[in-house]
Amino acid sequence: MIQAVSAANSSLAAWRDRAASVPAVLAQALDVAEQQRIHAHECVDVLDLLAMLGCDAQTQAAALWFDVARVAPAVWAEHEPRLPPDVQRLVAGQLAAEKVWALHAQRTQPGSAEGLRRLLLAIIRDLRVVFVLLARQLARMRGASQLPEDERRELASLTRDIHAPLANRLGIWQLKWELEDLAFRHLQPETYKRIAKLLDERRADREEFIRESLDELRRALKAAGIEADLAGRPKHIYSIWKKMQRKSLEFSDLYDIRAVRVLVNSVADCYGALGVVHALWPHLPGEFDDYIARPKGNDYRSLHTAVIGPQGKTLEVQIRTHDMHRVNELGVAAHWRYKEGGSADSEFEAKIAWMRRLLEPKADSEGDLAAELHTELMEDRVYVLTPRGEVIDMPRGATVLDFAYHVHTEVGHRCRGAKVNGRIVPLTHQPHSGDRIEILTGKVAEPSRDWLSAHHGYLQTSRAREKVRTWFRKSAHDANLAAGRTMLERELKRLALPSADIAKLPAHFHLKHLDEVMVALALGEITTGQIARTLQEAQVAQQAPSEVTQSAMPVTSRHQTLDHSALSIEGVGNLLTTLARCCQPLPGDAVRGFVTRGRGVSVHRADCVSLARLARRDPDRVIDVEWGRASAQAYEVDVELHGYDRKGLQKDVATVISNAGTNIIASSSRVFTRTGEVEMRFTLRVKDFEQLSTLLSRLVALPNVVEARRVSGS
Repeated sequence: MIQAVSAANSSLAAWRDRAASVPAVLAQALDVAEQQRIHAHECVDVLDLLAMLGCDAQTQAAALWFDVARVAPAVWAEHEPRLPPDVQRLVAGQLAAEKVWALHAQRTQPGSAEGLRRLLLAIIRDLRVVFVLLARQLARMRGASQLPEDERRELASLTRDIHAPLANRLGIWQLKWELEDLAFRHLQPETYKRIAKLLDERRADREEFIRESLDELRRALKAAGIEADLAGRPKHIYSIWKKMQRKSLEFSDLYDIRAVRVLVNSVADCYGALGVVHALWPHLPGEFDDYIARPKGNDYRSLHTAVIGPQGKTLEVQIRTHDMHRVNELGVAAHWRYKEGGSADSEFEAKIAWMRRLLEPKADSEGDLAAELHTELMEDRVYVLTPRGEVIDMPRGATVLDFAYHVHTEVGHRCRGAKVNGRIVPLTHQPHSGDRIEILTGKVAEPSRDWLSAHHGYLQTSRAREKVRTWFRKSAHDANLAAGRTMLERELKRLALPSADIAKLPAHFHLKHLDEVMVALALGEITTGQIARTLQEAQVAQQAPSEVTQSAMPVTSRHQTLDHSALSIEGVGNLLTTLARCCQPLPGDAVRGFVTRGRGVSVHRADCVSLARLARRDPDRVIDVEWGRASAQAYEVDVELHGYDRKGLQKDVATVISNAGTNIIASSSRVFTRTGEVEMRFTLRVKDFEQLSTLLSRLVALPNVVEARRVSGS
């Protein structure tokens, strides 16, 4: 055992000796890896593959540090804080990828591989990690024959589903073909051996045929004055099998077992070379494709033809420019969409395109490219998991209730709760990529009307909201009508808004009957805020100061000074404007002004009883005002909350108020010990009517809160 380890360590040392130079960051990783007796043969293979891909020293060092982190976590924890941030991030990405490998092992349905590949790209923030993962997987596959059969097949399955398609999408053909062939060899050994035997039987003849064809074609092109690079195009075993399956062909019927590729300098030379090929050998009818004149959907460009070459054997010839070849091999026009299928996804495709830029030999400087990648690759999707490990992608910001409706409409309708990574969360919780979500359902479909309210934040996707609306549309018309009336009455009460001639609502919302307004309100097609604002506008248009009911409520001396841009005053210039404390008007309320002695214009709600008393005494001092353009002005308002006391209630209320972007100016609370009821009162600073409405909705949603409403001082 000791001798084997010593030999392994010497291979790491040998790798260091044959390297032209070893940067300090890599040298440190090599030293620690040797000390910890890491699997040196696999490490050397990984380092060689990363060097072939042109990866930097930090990426190579991160590959070694990851092995250290797995074998000796304490050693990794000791060194990690002193390592460069890039190395730390690359190791963290490899550790995150382990979650995907575990999910692959647990999956129950074979169709989820694409989702796992997307999840992998979503959780990796530094794309160099992908190259490390591919290199390590190939190194493991090269030694897979030494593993037990079940481990070997699991490793091969992971390679087939995740690593080979990623290598294909990145255009890293040197890794792609070997990953595919090795996975195929272990998953379908009999088929692999049969095709390999057919290739071996004809290998010498085929190689001699290719040499003869290349020599003959090279002479013909030179005679035509066309400068070209020629090479035999290898065809690996898995690719042969896939083509036989896709086209239902026998091995002997494949034209591209014998194939050559011609690279020229211009498009004109492409067609010139094609003429030379067809003049030299007769072409097979129906086996010519012009992807230069008509590029594939992924911009793949090349000329493909099949001919009867020397010895009467079929030969495939591909002709393209050097630039076309570079784009086809490394650019956005890779074969992956054509080979693997799948629907278009522009943002995911853009991510792959940016990943390909890492392979470009003339890429921008490393720092600039990293900055561009960070900016361009910000995902607007999250990739979450079902309890069975299936991956579902949703828009960023979607909730667990959106997830329930994404899984199935009936699951959404019967949703009663949710667990994320085993912990109960509210239905408004927004999961992150990699979270595992379990939906808790009831036996009966009972969506809540609150789910349709934007204030509550239950649903963020239009698709889910429409499913809820459809459910309520199918329910009884009378129930929707009653629910709409109840919702309106509740909103008017808690915002302390006046009632008005609601018969005018249908015309405002382009509906025929008031009942239709109530049903639309119940279905979430019209919001209570829209209706309340409409009622306010209708009232201020018909209300005169003298018509307001008299009250004995005195006017307080406390006033709030306004930003001049917040209100527009008819018939006067710039005056000091203050909000009356008695009724605390907010933007969206119908308001009137009263010219005071020494304090400018005092602004009241139009239905303020204190304003009515002042108007009876001095009607000439009442003036018209209206809310002007939006400003940063904040307004004070009193809010009262009723409920039943519990531990942490006051903290939860304060948190909701803070998260809503409002400030608490004053607060008081009282608990009735005999009944367990609690009453809280707050003086808040809010921006406008809509912010207050949203805040009240969120307060009522708290456990043990029965009512939250605006307190009218009038």
